[in-house]
Amino acid sequence: MTLKQLLIERIGQDGPISIASYMQDCLLHPTLGYYTTRDPLGAGGDFITAPEISQMFGELIGLALAQAWIDQGRPTPFTLAELGPGRGTLMADLLRATRGIKGFHKAARITLIEASPALRKQQAQALSAHAPQWLDNVDQLPDAPLFLIANEFFDALPIRQFLRDGDGWRERRVGVSGDDLIFGLTDSAPNPALAHRLADTSDGDLVEICPAACTTIDIIARRIARCGGAGLILDYGDWRSLGDTLQALERHQPAEVLANPGQADLTAHVDFEPLAATARAAGCGHTRLTTQGVFLERLGITARAQALAGDLKDPELAALIAAHRRLTHPNEMGNLFKTLGLFPADGVPPPGLDR
Repeated sequence: MTLKQLLIERIGQDGPISIASYMQDCLLHPTLGYYTTRDPLGAGGDFITAPEISQMFGELIGLALAQAWIDQGRPTPFTLAELGPGRGTLMADLLRATRGIKGFHKAARITLIEASPALRKQQAQALSAHAPQWLDNVDQLPDAPLFLIANEFFDALPIRQFLRDGDGWRERRVGVSGDDLIFGLTDSAPNPALAHRLADTSDGDLVEICPAACTTIDIIARRIARCGGAGLILDYGDWRSLGDTLQALERHQPAEVLANPGQADLTAHVDFEPLAATARAAGCGHTRLTTQGVFLERLGITARAQALAGDLKDPELAALIAAHRRLTHPNEMGNLFKTLGLFPADGVPPPGLDR
């Protein structure tokens, strides 16, 4: 049975499901989910992330976290964690860049939060010299100083969508018509979680929420507030969501969201405002939301690119220039992707970011 057939059967029995439930099954169904059955990255997959574009990304992230560790008095031991580490490329680049920082590797307990068995195997190969440990969820992180990176993790967490209808909201859900999955709407009802959005929306506006993201940030922020550390969250999105951003990507091309459950990547833009609010409520400091391009330039990506260029000639030099542009240029990933930093409320922000 395909995942589409399974979903049609379930909806036929129990009624329409939320988009969050649909995304959860599409991405993480134990035997039919997108992430549990394949390596989705690279030219042979469906998308490519910043660490796969250039080593510069992971190197600069690593040096930023190492400096944050130094600024906090070099706590030992500490948890060096990554959420959704892909093939392990970012962590491998991070560790290579920080190997000369006295005491950093010895104190680090490398921890990967990863749900995909296929990707865990790749991470084990990429990090074979560093003995990482894997956890299924962030709530399993130990009570210890936490230095964490989450690159393109929150965009894949399940969202719910609501359409404003007067002073109420109609939730967008997934139903069935014949042999096809279709979108539908619930009846209008008040939604206390969206009461604050009545001031900046109009009838017919669509708003997305991601409860799982706030739950995850709450756990991370409480660890950092209580034990020290820093978090760097990089993802595409903006301060406050408005409009339908749910998208499917298959073989690097846009696809229909409901067409092939489990066969395409599903993501949505990250709504950073509730993440920041959740961190504050947990007693953790957070930085201003900063574009990825500005963040990487502050960390010295141009100087690093010039150093790597050395005596390179085409096509290697052209590839390096293209990678620098893709990561930083406003028309590429530079403005679409944002960075939010977490740190102890009475401490200093991670390098490259400010309050």
